[in-house]
Amino acid sequence: MLDRIDYALLRLLRKNARLPNKDLAEKVGIAPSTALERVRKMREDKVLLGYHAEIAPEAMGIGLQAMVSVRLAKHSRALVDGFHQHLLSLPEVLACYHVAGADDFLAHIGVRDSDHLRNFTLSALTERAEVAHIETRLIFEFQRNVELPPLL
Repeated sequence: MLDRIDYALLRLLRKNARLPNKDLAEKVGIAPSTALERVRKMREDKVLLGYHAEIAPEAMGIGLQAMVSVRLAKHSRALVDGFHQHLLSLPEVLACYHVAGADDFLAHIGVRDSDHLRNFTLSALTERAEVAHIETRLIFEFQRNVELPPLL
């Protein structure tokens, strides 16, 4: 179970995963060895799943982002799992969500431009037999919230 110290460490790491251990310990008010051990234990316990670099989309040639909702025609574990793996194999898919409701998946897409988006949705999504319907919404702005929800 996480305590207030673990939660404080997670909040700091969520805002800056490159924060040196010494600074992390100082901000939380614990010894550097304690901070190091707690972070190691959270990695071991699969509380911390990884560290990620936030990359400017424009630097990667992404000029347009969209959220595409996908509804499958049929549902079986094999079809759902297969389509999920298909989405994750596509470099244009920045994030993938398997959801409940009218649609089955939401895919955050990053492409060069509107022609790239059109060609991508046609070839990677609508031409697949298991796909019944897609709906595309353009993303004007995306910002990750670095705060943690106060659920702990």
